[in-house]
Amino acid sequence: MHITRTNDYTIQVFGGKIYKIALDGGFTCPNRDGTKGYGGCIFCSGQGSGDFAASVTADSVHDSIREGIRRIESKVRNVEGYIAYFQAFTNTYAPVARLRELFMAAVSEEEVVALSIATRPDCLGEEVLELLKELNSIKPIWVELGLQTIHPATAEYIRRGYDLEEYDTAVINLKKIGIPHVITHVIIGLPGETEEMMSDTVRYVVRSGADGIKLQLLHVLKGTDLALDYADGKFDVLSLDEYIEILRKCLKLIPEGFVVHRLTGDGDKRELIAPLWSGDKKKVINSINKMINETGSNFLFHKKKDEEQ
Repeated sequence: MHITRTNDYTIQVFGGKIYKIALDGGFTCPNRDGTKGYGGCIFCSGQGSGDFAASVTADSVHDSIREGIRRIESKVRNVEGYIAYFQAFTNTYAPVARLRELFMAAVSEEEVVALSIATRPDCLGEEVLELLKELNSIKPIWVELGLQTIHPATAEYIRRGYDLEEYDTAVINLKKIGIPHVITHVIIGLPGETEEMMSDTVRYVVRSGADGIKLQLLHVLKGTDLALDYADGKFDVLSLDEYIEILRKCLKLIPEGFVVHRLTGDGDKRELIAPLWSGDKKKVINSINKMINETGSNFLFHKKKDEEQ
């Protein structure tokens, strides 16, 4: 089994090691502002997956990127460039004029070789797509779509707020305008899902037209509605051994050339309720690498706070 890691892809495309600088543009989400619901998805923390992202405005993007570069270069050498990563909440859910200011400020930075935007498939209207097309003519644009699962019952439980067809349409539209890299986010361990259901989601993503995948362990975080259900005993979280075995099966479904961006995930340890074993990052990474080595792959998984790409 050959696994194409992010570093393989970026060396091929950019000629060297690339690091992400996580940014928080101050966006919200249609699942939070009442458009489709309140409180966000059932698992979503108050930071909207942007625990380590720097808060920015159009005027402060430059300083935040410079600070991110200084922080990374104090620890590593031979960096080819950086990806400005708008990570927190839904990063295309705002007036296009505001999106343009933020994104143009980011791609104008010389050291930034690409712009990565995390969003929802149902927040890619015609004007947003036109902006992404324009940006992509300046520097490569990556778009990360939060799918999590293909199963309707699970999607309803987690309050995702859109149908699978909207994901399909989003991928088609993004590829139609020339977006070179579409990444799909999948959560492993969602309540009520079997191993086969999780595998089905991975199979679907691989065939969807996307270019890469992030496999994220389900975290139960303080202050979420998921935490209330966990406290009530409505579901169990995966053990480390269970998670590693599911990853093993999922990786066998991913063809060479389809980029694996993530095999675990980080959250704020102060907010983590379960599974507590996920807080021991060294043990998790060693377990993942042991499993991958047993498959005969030459893939070596690394995870750092400043995420190597």
